[in-house]
Amino acid sequence: MQRRLVIVGACLAGLRAAEAARRTGFDGVITVVGAERHLPYDRPPLSKAYLDSGGEPALPAYRDEELLRGELDLDLRLGTVATGLDLDRRRVGLSDGEVEYSALVIATGATARTLPANPKLRGLHTLRTVDDALAVRCALDAGARTVVVGAGFIGSEVASAARKRGLPVTVVEMAETPLTRAVGDQVGDVLADLHRRHGTDLRLGIGVRAVTGDGKVERVVLTDGTELDADLVVVGAGAAPATSWLETSGLVLHERDRGLVCDETLNAGAPGVYGAGDVAHWPNPLFGTQMRLEHWTSAAEQGATAARNALDPDNAKPYSTVPYFWSDWYGKRIQFVGVPGADETQIVSGQVEDEKFLALYRRGDRLVGALSVEQPTLIMKYRRLISKQAAWEDALEFAGAKPAPA
Repeated sequence: MQRRLVIVGACLAGLRAAEAARRTGFDGVITVVGAERHLPYDRPPLSKAYLDSGGEPALPAYRDEELLRGELDLDLRLGTVATGLDLDRRRVGLSDGEVEYSALVIATGATARTLPANPKLRGLHTLRTVDDALAVRCALDAGARTVVVGAGFIGSEVASAARKRGLPVTVVEMAETPLTRAVGDQVGDVLADLHRRHGTDLRLGIGVRAVTGDGKVERVVLTDGTELDADLVVVGAGAAPATSWLETSGLVLHERDRGLVCDETLNAGAPGVYGAGDVAHWPNPLFGTQMRLEHWTSAAEQGATAARNALDPDNAKPYSTVPYFWSDWYGKRIQFVGVPGADETQIVSGQVEDEKFLALYRRGDRLVGALSVEQPTLIMKYRRLISKQAAWEDALEFAGAKPAPA
């Protein structure tokens, strides 16, 4: 039988897996299975530039179909859903049949979480796919009164797009401080003030009881009884790994979020089966902890690593990274490297009031994170320092800063 690499997930991780396989000289069949009918496309712009007004947005596709089917010689199965996995027979069940694999990369990503009681109303959306983004953009173009549920990065970018049009927008967040798990309490408070300075109505420590209307969104009822008039509600409450199709496969899924549990080489506990991208939990050797990242950079890196390891398991290499992500709010570029869980966070340059600053994160005597607002030339220097496990004192000296008073 001709060797076949099957990649489940026509996303960034899946595309990078296919490209890496060809670069290594793999000349077998590469089958890429994607649930959406669209060609693989870039997701970060969906909540950023894609929501900007003016002009008809184009699909942010990574490659055109001619290159994918021709130069990379991919067997593209778009609009096809993975329904199961038989490890003994080495077959992936599909909505239109099944496909046999020699090596398998699971890169099915994540699906957007919705409200617990999710009514079928026009104007109620998540923002995960290009179709979601087009619907949200059309509502904003029509001048929608907007309520965003969740003050995470996706929700905050939607709020920014609404305010750019001068539209009223309210962000409702259950936590008392937004983005605590992503950037920590201190910087979370700073980013909350960024919303307020740009006219966003930020409601913290409160949830949504119901979204109501006659066939379409008309109001949002909060847990304190407050009613907010709305034409558009965007739920930005995070995402869950898309692994329901693996529940009976025998692979181990994480007890907390059902992500795919992998080892340091991204192997998922079965011969030839590897995970990559939003779906994968793996032990990051650089930090000595289990991680699952929903970041563009790590998805690209993991996809390539998973494919190389799947095709040459005897020489599989561990994957480690310094996490990196970025977000655009109100014309400001926010960038973060490392991990937020820290004993101390110190602003070492710039001013919060100027919306231009750099903050460093300390755990023990080590630099573990850095966040910048409008400091794009600095952040990658700190990513390199973190990758070298730089001491906190060395990081402060590099920044030209002194330790904060005890």
